This record gives sequence, structure tokens and C-alpha cells, in this order.
Amino acid sequence: QVQLVESGGGLVQPGGSLRLSCAASTNIFRMYSMGWYRQSPGTEREMVASIVSGYSAVYADSVKGRFTISRDTAKNTVFLQMNSLKPEDTATYYCYLLTGRNSPKTWGQGTQVTVSS
Repeated sequence: QVQLVESGGGLVQPGGSLRLSCAASTNIFRMYSMGWYRQSPGTEREMVASIVSGYSAVYADSVKGRFTISRDTAKNTVFLQMNSLKPEDTATYYCYLLTGRNSPKTWGQGTQVTVSS
């Protein structure tokens, strides 16, 4: 059973930055996709950023130009650099992993990001 452990969440002022990390318990080099979703109370979980096939990055329109996803295969870790944070970025951020295109997602436990002055 693959495990994902997120870290890096916290409280930050509007305009600030945070870097989330997601460490996998398996080799991520050949994984089909890894990335991040987020969810606020009363809303559906939404895709934030994904790396597909190891190199193609996809972003939600709401975070383009502010967030950057990257991975370190030597550390089996995916990162989400979040800059110019806004209050509407407040949510629980979940890391996911897909071993294959039609595989079910494996989820991390989530890390809370709160953007507030």
C-alpha cells in the first residue's frame, strides 16, 4: 500500500508564499501522475496542479502564474510552490498519486493552508 505524507501547510498573510511537500513511500519515477487537489468546507475537491507522465504540468486557471508544481524523483517527493497567496486559496490541500491512467487515486491525509491577515 503506497502512502503519501504531506507537509508545509500553515497560516500565511495574503501575498505570502508556502511550499507544500508530498513524500511517497514508493518510487515515483514511473508513476502516471502526481499532484495536488484542495477542498474547502462545503465545496467539492478541485484539482490544483498535476504532473502527468513525469513532465507535463497542468494547473487550475485560478492558480496559473502563482503556483508551480515540481518533483524530485531521488526523494520520491512532489512539491507545490505557492506564491502570491490569496484568501480564496484557503483550503485543505491533498496530494494524490496515480500509478496508471485508469488506476484509482491514492490520497494523502491533507495539510491545511490558511491565508489570512
